[in-house]
Amino acid sequence: MKVAICGAGITGLALAHRLATLDVEVVVLERAAGPREQGYMIDFFGPGFDAVEEMGLLPRIEAVAYRVDEASLLDDHGRRRAAIDYVQFAKSLRGRLCSIMRPDLERVLRTNLPSTVDVRFGAGVADVEDLGDRVRITLVDGAVVEADLLVGADGIHSTVRRLVFGEEKQFLNYLGFHTAAFVFEDEEIRARVGERFCLTDTVGAQMGFYGLRDGKLAAFAVHRATDPALPDDARAALRATYGSLGWAVPEALDLCPPSDEVYYDQVAQIEMPSWSRGRVVLVGDSCYAVSLLAGQGASLGIAGAFVLAERLTRTPSIETAFAEYEKLVRPVVTEKQQVARRGARWFLPANRFLLQARRAFLRVARFPGLERTLAAAVTGKSTALVTNLRHGTEIRSR
Repeated sequence: MKVAICGAGITGLALAHRLATLDVEVVVLERAAGPREQGYMIDFFGPGFDAVEEMGLLPRIEAVAYRVDEASLLDDHGRRRAAIDYVQFAKSLRGRLCSIMRPDLERVLRTNLPSTVDVRFGAGVADVEDLGDRVRITLVDGAVVEADLLVGADGIHSTVRRLVFGEEKQFLNYLGFHTAAFVFEDEEIRARVGERFCLTDTVGAQMGFYGLRDGKLAAFAVHRATDPALPDDARAALRATYGSLGWAVPEALDLCPPSDEVYYDQVAQIEMPSWSRGRVVLVGDSCYAVSLLAGQGASLGIAGAFVLAERLTRTPSIETAFAEYEKLVRPVVTEKQQVARRGARWFLPANRFLLQARRAFLRVARFPGLERTLAAAVTGKSTALVTNLRHGTEIRSR
C-alpha cells in the first residue's frame, strides 16, 4: 500500500512515522519550501503523549521540553495575582506532561522518520482525482503523484478538505478570538520570567511569555475579535491590539520580529459530518481542530494519526479502516471541543467580574485535594484511546 500525506506538520509527520514503521510506503507532500519555525509553546499530554511513547519517541521529546514551575497571572506592575502550580498539575496527570515548542515537537518527528519516507517540500497540492482504485494528486508545479489513498493532514485551512469536501466556511466554527506567537530576545525579561509561564491578568486581550534556551523568550497572545478576518500586517496588528497592556508587554512588542516571522491565526474549530470520502481521509486539525482553548490539538492530531495508521494496517479494506478510525476518535474530539467552548469565557475574561471570578477559582484550586478539579476543568475527561489499541480493546463497543 502507498499512502500520500498532504502536510508535513506534527500530525502528518506522526502519521508518516507510524505507517512507515508498519512497512507502508509513504510520501509526504508539503507546500511550504521548508520546515516552519513559527509556533507557540504547548502543554503536551493526553492520548498523543501515549502515542509518542508507543512510537519510541518520548525520550527525544522530553529531551527538548522545558521546565515550567507555574503559570503566573500578573497585573500591570508584574505583581502575581493568581497562578496554576504546574508541578501539582503534572501530578494530577501522573507526570505525563511536558511543555514543548511546537517547532521542536515537529523537528523531533521529522528527524526521526524512517529513511523510507519520501518528504517533499515545495509540493503544494493543486488537484485531487479519486479513480476508485487509487488517487491521482496533481501538484502546483504540474507533477503527478499516485497513491492508494490520500490523507489530508494540512491543518485548519486544509487544501485537501477544500478540494474534496468543499469550502472552508461550511466547516469552520469561529470562536471569537485571534491568536499570535513570536520569539524574541531580552535578558532582563528572561530573568523576570524564570521558569514560569507569565500571563497578563487582563480583560479582552492577554499576552504571555515562556523563557526559552539561549536567553530567548516565546510570546503568546490572544484577544477577543468579532471579525474573523486576519490583518495584512501581523506585527502592526499586535502593536495596535496589545499596546495598552502593562508589565513587560511594551518591551516585547518593540522587539517583535517582522510579520513573516509571526504566527497569527483565528481561534476556531472544524466540525464535519464525515472525515472521509472515497479514498481520501482527513486527520488532525483539518477535520477536528479543537482550538487552543482546549489545549490538546497536537496531542489529538498525533493520537488520531496513530489510530488511523493502526486501522489501515489491521483491517481488510480502506473503507473499514476509515470507518473504525472515525468511530474511535470522534467521541474524544467532540468532548474536547465542548470543553473548549464551555471554557472560553474563563480562558480570556470579557469583563472585570469574570476576571475576579477566575482569580478566585485559581486561588481555591491550589488548596490540597482540589488540584484534580482544576485539571479536569482544563483537560476534560481522560481517555485511553491509544492504550486500548495497544491492548486490543479498542473496538469492544462495536
